[in-house]
Amino acid sequence: MSLLQQITQSLRALDYDFAAQEKPLPGLIERYLLLIEKWNKIHNLTAIRNLQDMLYQHVMDSLAVLPHITGPQIIDVGSGAGLPGIPIALARPDWQVLLVESNQKKASFLQQIKIELALQNVAVIGQRIEDIRLDKKVNTIITRAFSGLGEFIDLSRELAGDNDENCRWVAMKANCSESELKQIQAPFSIEKSVSLAVPGLDAARQLIIIKKLTSD
Repeated sequence: MSLLQQITQSLRALDYDFAAQEKPLPGLIERYLLLIEKWNKIHNLTAIRNLQDMLYQHVMDSLAVLPHITGPQIIDVGSGAGLPGIPIALARPDWQVLLVESNQKKASFLQQIKIELALQNVAVIGQRIEDIRLDKKVNTIITRAFSGLGEFIDLSRELAGDNDENCRWVAMKANCSESELKQIQAPFSIEKSVSLAVPGLDAARQLIIIKKLTSD
């Protein structure tokens, strides 16, 4: 089975109602994976080298979060090779996705992806997360491998601005310990933990969804 066929089959297995695409989503994902493979030889974007493994462990892992997050304004903190932000942006062209990555080589890769895939709904900021201030309402702040839960909230809490009580912070985890869960303290709380089924991946995956408590 070709890579494109594997992508198409995996998307069907996700059972998600993807937004209408100007270009077929499987082809865009294939191009994205090939670009990671090409740049990985120079910049070490990810330890995973095999394209099929990248498909399941990176792209499908990222797309599995879609039913559990809210747009249209998404921030991907510590985006690295564009995960989960690029797959989310490819699947939801109606959402705006901001990729934050302080490593300049990785930020350059993200800019190249934006150009080569003509992603009008993607912006890249090559700065540390704590140095960024935004003037837009953010719906979801998501991270895949950025830090522990406490640090994630501490460094990104200002990004939500005055919409913080409507924003959700979402951490993608393989397995989150009780001690890490206890890092979330008032005025924040864990809204829910969601177990994810990722096509082609026989491993535990969960989302920790965090909200800010109302002030009244």
